[in-house]
Amino acid sequence: MQESPVQISAWLERYEQWLCHVGLADSTAQLVKIVSALFVIAVLAVAANYIAKKIIVVALTAATQRTKTTWDDALVERKVFHKLSHLAPALVIQFTIGLALYDYSPAITLIIEKLTYAYMVVVWTMVLASFFDALHDIYSTLEIAKTRSIKGYVQLAKIVIYCFGIIVFIAILIEKSPFKLLVGMGASAAILTLVFKDTLLGLVASIQASVNNMVKPGDWIEMPGRGADGTVLEITLNTVKVQNWDRTISTFPTYALISESFTNWQGMFESNGRRIKRAIYIDMHSVKFCSDELLEKLKRIQLVKEHIETRSAEIAAFNEEMGYDTRMPVNGRRLTNLGIFRQYLEAYLQANPNINTKTTYMVRHLQPTERGIPVEIYCFSSNTAWVAYEGIQADLFDHVLASIPEFELEIFQNPSGSDFQSLLPRAH
Repeated sequence: MQESPVQISAWLERYEQWLCHVGLADSTAQLVKIVSALFVIAVLAVAANYIAKKIIVVALTAATQRTKTTWDDALVERKVFHKLSHLAPALVIQFTIGLALYDYSPAITLIIEKLTYAYMVVVWTMVLASFFDALHDIYSTLEIAKTRSIKGYVQLAKIVIYCFGIIVFIAILIEKSPFKLLVGMGASAAILTLVFKDTLLGLVASIQASVNNMVKPGDWIEMPGRGADGTVLEITLNTVKVQNWDRTISTFPTYALISESFTNWQGMFESNGRRIKRAIYIDMHSVKFCSDELLEKLKRIQLVKEHIETRSAEIAAFNEEMGYDTRMPVNGRRLTNLGIFRQYLEAYLQANPNINTKTTYMVRHLQPTERGIPVEIYCFSSNTAWVAYEGIQADLFDHVLASIPEFELEIFQNPSGSDFQSLLPRAH
């Protein structure tokens, strides 16, 4: 193996002597020898490039198509083998250029060798970057990728690869050790920190978001400060991309995930229930004790019939035991139309198949206001899809609003133009 370069050098010497023998001057013969050697090197480099690309890469691509695994397909799609094939002509030049120029110009030989080394560094940098892209593609096919994204880590690895490649590239050209060059760059670390501030902050944010499972692609988040309200499409080292419900795209820095507040609605989807929390305002003037006639009327409502009968018997027994004079309504205990209405709403929620009764559901009074008594319905729908949820909520309150008059209650609403018009004297 060590005799081959010597034999090639001897062959080149004989070739130069033959050129001199046929009548060429020494300098001309040397130039023709060098040009001929460079031509042969170029032919060998082209041949190596052809073999690497057209034969080896094509064969590997065909082989990956016949396998059942997917990781090799990702390597082909990211052109890892294709980029790796660029090393073939560089290796040919690297191992042969010294033989062609050994007695002509060591300086030129050194320059070509350095450029070849630098080119190989560029190729390896591109190969490693594509390999990490393929690694991300392979990871994306796994089930865990739905909850844990590694795109930020892949981008960080690529940044490290590119930075290291640039340092080695420069070190080769200036003939310095990469480690010494790296130490020398420490003085400019403050400037680099300022330049890459967003990237560094994004790195910290993406790591925290991934480790703490704060947000992941596919989650519905709401971030009013950034105008984002929709599904997270991707989280990169620098940006988060959100597709809003109106199909617009909002993009904001990744570090905003830890520096600003946002709401992640994904837990709502996973809990099989979407909250309904809405109040209706009852006119306080319509709240009253139930007369016997009103109770008989309300007993015809199936959802509260048993409740009215049971509570009426309990109240009558209590008032009789305590000796209250029930001819005055405020004496003792009595059922009210608002209380029965509240009980009706609870029974209606329990009987409604669109309400998730395995979660908390209730009907409660809130603090009375100048607009009346707020009666709040608090429950969770069984369907979390947006359109279905809005339909369930609308149907629920359609029924509630329509049933209020049956309890001789009135809804409070601010007076409108027609209300003031009715107060004006009619024209004769």
